[in-house]
Amino acid sequence: MLDIKPTYHRTLTCLTTLAAMLSALLVCAGMARASDLVIVGGGNGHGVGMSQEGALGYAQHGFSYQAILAHYYTGTGLGSAPSNAQVRVMIGGKVRNVALESYVRGVVSAEVPSSWPLAALEAQAVASRTYALTAHAGGSRFDVYADTRSQVYRGVAAQTPQTDAAVAATAGQIVTYQSRPAITYFFASSGGRTENVEGSFTGSLPEPWLRGVLDQYERGGEHGWKLTLGFSAAAARLRGLVRGSFVGIEVLKRGFSPRISSAYVLGSGGRTAVSGAQLAARLGLYSTWAYFSTRTGQVITSQPDRSGWSAGAGPSPTAPPAASTAQGGVPSGSGAEAASASPAAGAGGGTSAPS
Repeated sequence: MLDIKPTYHRTLTCLTTLAAMLSALLVCAGMARASDLVIVGGGNGHGVGMSQEGALGYAQHGFSYQAILAHYYTGTGLGSAPSNAQVRVMIGGKVRNVALESYVRGVVSAEVPSSWPLAALEAQAVASRTYALTAHAGGSRFDVYADTRSQVYRGVAAQTPQTDAAVAATAGQIVTYQSRPAITYFFASSGGRTENVEGSFTGSLPEPWLRGVLDQYERGGEHGWKLTLGFSAAAARLRGLVRGSFVGIEVLKRGFSPRISSAYVLGSGGRTAVSGAQLAARLGLYSTWAYFSTRTGQVITSQPDRSGWSAGAGPSPTAPPAASTAQGGVPSGSGAEAASASPAAGAGGGTSAPS
């Protein structure tokens, strides 16, 4: 027989159930508000050209500077700089003409430690010399800035016996492609792969010598890193890109390496398209090699990723060390609620993206 309970019992049961549901919703809402954005990534810098930490690894494994340069700049050789070449350096708002070899002596130890093996210093000397002749940061006015907008130049203060020896050993040598000087971008560390120039620098055309390569000996301090931001901190850093309340990040495309080319910032009111460089700069990441997930309590959920890359393909993450203030960098956003130190994109040595 069908047992029909009195109406007032059903009402009480419904009210009790409704209260439980509301309580659960409130708990869930509280958890949602407490969500973290977890970012796991690799490398430090734009990823194009020579990885400085990778060059160190190759030198430690017995490779010559010629072999190091040939690895990172595909299909290139070595040529000679014009005799009596000068570099027009923008220093403190004024342009100074500096003899090319003196200029390089003032750069190498400003970009990498002078204690590194000679082959790594020699590779840096040739890359810096070539960059000075090919960058043209100021158009017809000057060639390079004296800071991280180009490459760091510190003049006599940067000259050491070790780096001076590297400059002397490679005097006048530059990287060439089909006998023409080839711009030599470089950066701090790769995470295990460098990137095609068009995959990292928005709007750049492919260049045959700036192709992504495997970087097997790179084990720098930012080879792998992990950053946790509270949702409110992430939303603050992404201010102007979030429609409604911040929901997360959806990656659309990655390059030869897992560096992000394009993505969406997801909000409750819609989505906003961004480049990988924009995303890294806003969030204060070491590089655009980044995978996103959310953490609510003990539950971690991967963010949508249509790139075809798996997060398992990346380097083993480590807690990021404090970002260098001496070289490079896109400053971190304000209002951080990070569980670990927030890195600054491009905080190590290296050239900047073309302007």
